[in-house]
Amino acid sequence: MAMRIHIKRAYEAPDPEDGYRVLVDRLWPRGVRKEALALDAWAKDLTPSDQLRRWFGHEPSRWAEFVRRYRAELRKEPAASAVQELVARARKGKLTLIHAARDEEHNGALVLRGVMVGALGRGAVRSPARARTGGKSAPKRVR
Repeated sequence: MAMRIHIKRAYEAPDPEDGYRVLVDRLWPRGVRKEALALDAWAKDLTPSDQLRRWFGHEPSRWAEFVRRYRAELRKEPAASAVQELVARARKGKLTLIHAARDEEHNGALVLRGVMVGALGRGAVRSPARARTGGKSAPKRVR
């Protein structure tokens, strides 16, 4: 199931094998035209907060703390519902998280993929809000 969620840099050419393509960066990749990305969605709700993104600055020495803080952000709304929606998509077919970071070993897409793979392994994912309402609220659309 984990292989349903892939990660790809925005500067790599789209491939029909990518499945559902979603940009998971808060900022648009520099020098890339909208058509060139062939995106299905831009999930700004799933990106690290601007404050966290600026603090991290892709500094490997801050990686462990970045992961801890970003995972905490992903547990809160609206990110929790957006994670749930993408996990549901991954259950149906291949999904590719698109990012623009140069460092392929220290970026938010890796953290997000880890959270999603964990959710796939646990079965149903419920955000705190959905848990309180008995799962009756509709998840937000990824934009």
